[in-house]
Formats: sequence, C-alpha cells, structure tokens
Amino acid sequence: MCGRYSLSKSKIELEERFQAEMLPDFKPRYNVAPTQLVPVITSQSPKGFSFFYWGITPDFGKNKPVAQKLINARAESVNDKVSFKSSFEKRRCLIPADGFYEWKKLGKKTKIPYRFTLKEDELFAFAGIWEEYETVNGEIQHTFLILTTGPNDIVSEIHDRMPVILNRQMEKKWLDNYTSESELLAMLHPYPSDQMLSYTVSPLVNSVENDVPSILRKTSPADQHGNYTLFG
Repeated sequence: MCGRYSLSKSKIELEERFQAEMLPDFKPRYNVAPTQLVPVITSQSPKGFSFFYWGITPDFGKNKPVAQKLINARAESVNDKVSFKSSFEKRRCLIPADGFYEWKKLGKKTKIPYRFTLKEDELFAFAGIWEEYETVNGEIQHTFLILTTGPNDIVSEIHDRMPVILNRQMEKKWLDNYTSESELLAMLHPYPSDQMLSYTVSPLVNSVENDVPSILRKTSPADQHGNYTLFG
C-alpha cells in the first residue's frame, strides 16, 4: 500500500524535471494524503500538470476510514480487473513525488514512520491510472490511483507492498497510447533497492493536518518514542 507521499520540490524543479508547465501558485507538499488535489501528468496533457484527486474526492470520502478508500491498484491484476482495465488501457498517468512514507509496527499500538527516497533525493514518478466522472451536481471531476507491487529489499523490512516507481525511460512509454500491454506490465516491478534509501521521520507525519518541511527531517527512533504520544 502507498498511503502518503511527499512532493517537496519547487515549481521550477518540477517543470525542468518533467518538461511540463505548473500552475503559478504551486506550493511544495510534504505530507500528501488521499482525497487531496495534487498534480499528475496524463497522456492527454503531457506538457502541463493536471490536478486530480487521489483516490476519491473529499465529499465522497467524508467520515470513511482510509482502509475503505480506494487509493491504490495492485499491479498484478490491474489489466484483469473490470474496474481498472479500461483506465489501464486508456488513462495512465505519472504522479510526481520525491518520497513516500510507510509505518513499521512495534507492538500493538506503536508505529514508526519511515520515508523512502531515491539516493540523490531526486524527483521521480509513480505509475498511476486515472478516471473521469460526473458528480450529482453535473461537475466533471478526476481521480487517480497509484499502482503498487511487491516490495524491494529496502521496503520489505517495513511493508509488504510498495508503489511502482518508473525510471525516466519508462515514463514516456507509460504515457504513450501505443505501448503494448506486455511492455506496460513489464514496467510494474519493484524499483532497485540499491538506488533507494530510507530513514525514520517525525510522528508529525501521522496526521494529515501536518504538511510542513520538518516532516522530512531524519528523526531517531528514540526521539520518536519520546514524542509519539503527543502526535499519535
């Protein structure tokens, strides 16, 4: 599962990395959560960032626990499931990020948050699919899901799933409508662990209300235990 990620780079860095135009008022995000409106790149508009809701819109997801919100799609079955097949074939997207979070369970109540990044702390893209639908008020809205796969060695120590991270060569093929299904499926594997790193971060990340730069800082597990009850 991937339930939280970061996009802490600047507008200029995003535009240079993905060769796409960003909204003038874009602000870095340190704790992106489901139902929030965040930037993606689609094959229909590859030269500009679109803003879609992650998983479902806030109104639809109100008062529902995260476990009941559809935010990820399993790479192993994305081409077979009726609910995902059409999007996989026609509506793929890139989700820009520079890190994602997972929690390591210690006992029944304690969870330690970890941040996973590429070794050079560079921007990358998750593989995603998106959907368009009409609300009861007649408004057209868009949502996206992040594809997940089995973990690499570094993520497996914390969690049994990880988001699909595409390398730069794969990104263009992922958006290309003429890429074959077999080529697409071949991209959906764990990112090499020797090109990633992880570290513990502040329990501030546990609350979606906290979206501040300090979340990205390395925090020792000892400090976490000392502060955990304040933010749990």
